[in-house]
Amino acid sequence: MVMHSSSSPEPSAAEVFRARYANRLPASLEKLAGPQHGVVELPLHVAWSGLRAYDLDRPRLRMGLYRTVLGEGQHEDLVNLLNHDLLLAQWPVLRNLVSRHVRQVWEEAFPELASRGSAAA
Repeated sequence: MVMHSSSSPEPSAAEVFRARYANRLPASLEKLAGPQHGVVELPLHVAWSGLRAYDLDRPRLRMGLYRTVLGEGQHEDLVNLLNHDLLLAQWPVLRNLVSRHVRQVWEEAFPELASRGSAAA
């Protein structure tokens, strides 16, 4: 027999995803100190299959790297692989390439991203 506690309902999948992404956020966007140019190779825990090396000077590859790191990276990956200026510049397009949960968490934490996203809409 399975017993369920009625005092603490199970969190929804959306709540679990949002908490997962929120716990990884930097204290501020200025903490994102990743490179602006060159080739970046993602660690296996971020990109475990497929493309792992991204040329930041190629816009499509740069967008792919940011999408992957935002979705799969841990806190240290975010601050070491993402760059503040590049994230801001790409956000109007990038926000439509990441999951709804990633987009909401980042835009709630950093209003400057939300304003860039709404200006592009």
